[in-house]
Amino acid sequence: MSGAAGRLIYLIGPSGAGKDSLIDHVRARIGDAPVRFARRYVTRPAGAGGERHVALTPAEFERLRAAGGFALHWTANGLRYGIGVDILDWLAADATVVVNGSRAGLADAEARFPGRLHPVLIEVSPQRLAERLLARGRESAAEIQARLARAAAVPRPVHSRLRVIRNDGRLDEAGAALLRLLAGGRAAHPGR
Repeated sequence: MSGAAGRLIYLIGPSGAGKDSLIDHVRARIGDAPVRFARRYVTRPAGAGGERHVALTPAEFERLRAAGGFALHWTANGLRYGIGVDILDWLAADATVVVNGSRAGLADAEARFPGRLHPVLIEVSPQRLAERLLARGRESAAEIQARLARAAAVPRPVHSRLRVIRNDGRLDEAGAALLRLLAGGRAAHPGR
C-alpha cells in the first residue's frame, strides 16, 4: 500500500496471552494521541467472551472477503479473522493503527504493509496461559489443549522490528510497555 505514512502495530501471541486486555488497557489511557484500534471480524458468536469483535457467520465472512472488505485476513484455531479496510485510510492519515493480529499471518501483513509493520509479540508462560484460557471459559477442554499445543509449536517470529512484551505479571506493567511503544519509544526487548 503505497502512500501510507502511519505505523501498523501488529500484536501477536498465543490465545490467552492477553492481547485484548492490553488493547483495552491502552485504549482507556491513550488520550488524544493519533492512535486507532482496528476492529476484528471473527466467525465467532458475539457473546463468546473476552474479545470485542464483529461476529460473522462463515458465509458472511466470505462475502465480505470476496468484496474486498478486509485489509488482512487469516484462519486460526478453526476460526476466520479479518481486519477491515478502514485501517488503510487511518494509515494514510498518518495514524498509528493497533491490530490484534496472528503469528501465522505475519508474513502476509509484512507483504501488504512493507516498512510500516511493527510486530509486537505478547509472551506469557505456559502455566499462566493455561490459567487464562481456563478462566475465560470460552473453549472446551479439548480446544484449550489444542491452543496450548499450538502456542508451544509455533516458533518465535523473526522480524527486524519485532518487539517483545512479557505479560505474565500485572496488566499495567505490560500496558505501560505498549504505551511507550505507541508513543514512539521501545516496547520492551527488541527480539528477545
